[in-house]
Amino acid sequence: MRKVIAVVGVMWCMACKNDADVNRMSVIIDHSFNSSTTDWIGGFADYPEGVEEDWGLSVTHSFLPSPLDTTKKAVRISGNNHSDDLFMYLTRKVSMGLPNQVYKGTFTVQFATNAAEGSVGVGGSPAHSVYMGVGLASEEPKKVLDPADGHYRMNISKIQQATDGDDMKVIGDISNGKSVSEYTLVTRSGEFTGKTDKDGNLWIIVGTDSGFEAATTLYYTRIRVELATAIE
Repeated sequence: MRKVIAVVGVMWCMACKNDADVNRMSVIIDHSFNSSTTDWIGGFADYPEGVEEDWGLSVTHSFLPSPLDTTKKAVRISGNNHSDDLFMYLTRKVSMGLPNQVYKGTFTVQFATNAAEGSVGVGGSPAHSVYMGVGLASEEPKKVLDPADGHYRMNISKIQQATDGDDMKVIGDISNGKSVSEYTLVTRSGEFTGKTDKDGNLWIIVGTDSGFEAATTLYYTRIRVELATAIE
C-alpha cells in the first residue's frame, strides 16, 4: 500500500575543506507526517497470503489518538500478529546521484505508542517484544511470496525481532515509557550504513518486528535521516 508523506525539509550540503573532502556530501531528509502522505510506502511481511483483512493490516494517514493532539495527523500502521513474527514497515527511495557509494545514515524516529512499560501479553510483551529497526538498502524493500510455505517475506535482510539483519539494525522497542497503556510520543535513534545501487538510488526503511501475538498500532509522526558519504 503506497502512502505519501510531506517533506518538511531536504538539505544538501557539500564539505570542501580540502581536496579529500570534495566528494563528501550530506543530505538531510526530515519528514513530518501531519499535512499529507508523499513518497513513502507502507507494507507488511511474515504473514500468510490472503489474510490481510482478517489480520487488520492497514496503513493510513490518520489523526492522532487521544490524549495526543487529535487535530494533527500521522502515518498509522496496524496489524494483528497471528504469526508470532509480523513485520510492519515504511520505506522511501532517495536518489543520491552517486552509484555504489557508501552512506552512513543517522536516524531519528518519532512515533506514538500505547505499549506500557513492563507490560505482558500473548507470546511476549506488547512493549518489549516489538522491536524497532532502521536501515538502508540498495534495492527497493518489498514483500515477496515464498511458494514453499505461502508466506510473504521481505526481499532484504531485515531485523528478526531482536536480531540485526544485513540491511537493518534494531534501535529499541516500542515501549511508551509509562506504567499505563496510553498513547505517548516517543523517539528512537540510531545509525546504519548502506550503499547506493548502480543508478545512485538508496532506500530508507523503518519498521517493527513483533513477537507479541496480538494487535500493534503505531502512529509515525516524524522520520529524520541524515545521509553522509562514508569510506568503506
